[in-house]
Amino acid sequence: MKTSFFDIENWREIGATLSRNKTRTFLTAFGIFWGTAMLAMLFGGAQGFEGVMRRNFAGFSTNLGAVFANRRTLPYKGFTKGSGWNLTTEDISLIRRLAPAIEYSSEMNNRMSTASFGTKTKSVNVSGVDGDYNRIMIPVINEGRFINSGDVSAGRKVAVVGKDIATSLFGNASSVGEYISLDGIYFKIVGVASQLSDASIGNRLDECVILPSSTMKRAFNVGNKVDFFVYTAPAGKSPSDNEATIRRILSSSHSISPDDRNAVEFMDISEMFEMIDNLFLGISLLALFVGFGSLLAGVIGVGNIMWIVVKERTHEFGIRRAIGATPVDITIQVLSESIMLTLVAGTLGVCFGALVLGIADRMTFDPVLGHAGFELTFRAAVTIVALFFVLGSLAGTIPAIRAMRIKPIEALNDK
Repeated sequence: MKTSFFDIENWREIGATLSRNKTRTFLTAFGIFWGTAMLAMLFGGAQGFEGVMRRNFAGFSTNLGAVFANRRTLPYKGFTKGSGWNLTTEDISLIRRLAPAIEYSSEMNNRMSTASFGTKTKSVNVSGVDGDYNRIMIPVINEGRFINSGDVSAGRKVAVVGKDIATSLFGNASSVGEYISLDGIYFKIVGVASQLSDASIGNRLDECVILPSSTMKRAFNVGNKVDFFVYTAPAGKSPSDNEATIRRILSSSHSISPDDRNAVEFMDISEMFEMIDNLFLGISLLALFVGFGSLLAGVIGVGNIMWIVVKERTHEFGIRRAIGATPVDITIQVLSESIMLTLVAGTLGVCFGALVLGIADRMTFDPVLGHAGFELTFRAAVTIVALFFVLGSLAGTIPAIRAMRIKPIEALNDK
């Protein structure tokens, strides 16, 4: 009596064997089902959670550096401790020319103003920026366009208003092409913008009026003063690569002690994002560890059940051996049951996990930012099923070897 892995009679017998012990089969299959489902949901869920969290920084450059002036904390060259100083346009020109790792950059000046249109007024934040600002803090352009380099070089009296300001002053009507008054000075609105996330440089874009930096300096008599200098480092570089050069330039230009680290405030946002990346990596590893633990529990369950099955069917295997079944035939019979149980329950578990992730992804969908990433790729699904297939087969191997070693005479005498 030869048994083949692909023999249809073999599979019919497997079905009959599993159906005779419905409760045991169900509990074993459920353990496999839940193990694969947990691994799938944790794997895809970790990616989705990372996507949801990263939305808090959408549009915000992760390789951002910023420089601004603070009070001196050390006396130097006649300047006392506590004396102030300001960044200047000349400083920015030197930094852009000499700093080794700057890709995009913008100077920034901020002030509070009263914006008005017709009879409506609103207190707003006004920021003067350069043409690269929208490459550093990527805005959502709701209407029109953003400030560009041509506006800055020509000193055009144009403005981009935040979405909240546009709604307050213009309601549902289009504001592009209209003129807004800022403390009595009129600017033509060329665009309406909003922010992708809560992360921002200075004031939130939705609540700001953005002007070309050159226009703001001339209109509000700012002179050559600069409140902030922000920039991004190119790929493979860090904002901190510029720190030594920037400190040397500013210390020389403003008579600041080279040892006064607090007089020049330097920020490297990439260090914070590196910590966030490490946090997400830890969460992913933890999810995989917990998921693999659930998977292993299911595999152990398969092994235990198959061991019990072999023990219960010792007499049956003895009869099979007596009528001509070889040890290989018995091994195939036991392994086939283990493989069938693993494949069916494991596939259903992965499908269930993918369904749950799909629902979560639909619930967290954002019209602007898109899908969060709660998903299980086909490759990941196949990998999980294949992994469970291999482990399930290994779990059934030891009981199968025990069944193969059963001697006919001992099995027939087994009670």
